[in-house]
Amino acid sequence: MKIFNLAALTAGAVAYLAATTDVAAQARRNCGPRDVVVARLAEGYGETRQSIGLGANNAVVEVFASDETGSWTITVTMPGGMTCLVASGQAFEQVAEALPARGQDA
Repeated sequence: MKIFNLAALTAGAVAYLAATTDVAAQARRNCGPRDVVVARLAEGYGETRQSIGLGANNAVVEVFASDETGSWTITVTMPGGMTCLVASGQAFEQVAEALPARGQDA
């Protein structure tokens, strides 16, 4: 189920990027070396990696979240090593929902 949730979050992240009119300026403000970004998420927000997946063009999509505060962040790391923040928010919850039986509506 984590793969489905990650796919939904990835789709939301892609939509967010597509809606941003000045992607280059946005990227300069919200990108950095992966180790620096991960350290800031951990130290500043108490977030740890909750899920990971491979996106388009071999980009690594990760969801970081804090069980304590409920904050969450979605990052995309490009093959060159640059990590960008693409979405963040509050009220993160870990879910493990079963798929509906075949032939039945969701």
